[in-house]
Amino acid sequence: MNDKSNPVTVQLTVDERDLLQAGLTEWGGPARATEALAGVMGFDSREALATEGKRLASAIRDSQPLSPVDWTRALVATEISYASDVYGAGTDWVATTRFNDENAIRILRVVQRKLARAGVVVRPDRSR
Repeated sequence: MNDKSNPVTVQLTVDERDLLQAGLTEWGGPARATEALAGVMGFDSREALATEGKRLASAIRDSQPLSPVDWTRALVATEISYASDVYGAGTDWVATTRFNDENAIRILRVVQRKLARAGVVVRPDRSR
C-alpha cells in the first residue's frame, strides 16, 4: 500500500472518471448524508463532503493524482450514492446521471479493481 498522503495517479477511462464524478456530485442532489455517514465515508462533516466532494470530482475529471485517502473517499462516496436508496441517489441514479444500472455497476467494479491494484484503497481496521 502506498503512503496515505502521497498523491497517486490512477489511469481511468472517461467513463470511469465520469462515474466517480457522478458519485461525488450526487451528494449535492438526491443523495443526502447524515453527519455520521459523512464521517464513515472519511469526511469531517456533511459540509466537508460537499466541499471536498467538489474538489475531488474536479481533480478526477482532470486526471489529477490523489492521495490514497482521497481515492478511498471518492470510491466509498460513489458506492453509497449509487447503491443506497436510503442515503444515496439509489433509484434516482438513472435519472440524474448518464449511467443506467447495468453500466454503472460494470464500471464501478472495474474502478474498484483498478484502485485495489494501484494500492490506493485505505481499508479500515476491522480487528475491533
